[in-house]
Amino acid sequence: MKKEDELALKATKEIVIKFIEVGRLSISSFDEAWNQVFETVRASLGEQRHGD
Repeated sequence: MKKEDELALKATKEIVIKFIEVGRLSISSFDEAWNQVFETVRASLGEQRHGD
């Protein structure tokens, strides 16, 4: 696994946990939300890397 992917997974986990804690995410929408957050985090990491 690439370092960027591992970092994206960790960040996604923290974000999704926070959404669950504050009641913004339910179990029924977990899969869709996880994928959206993960792709957003990965895209953000890619932009950051190319922006250096």
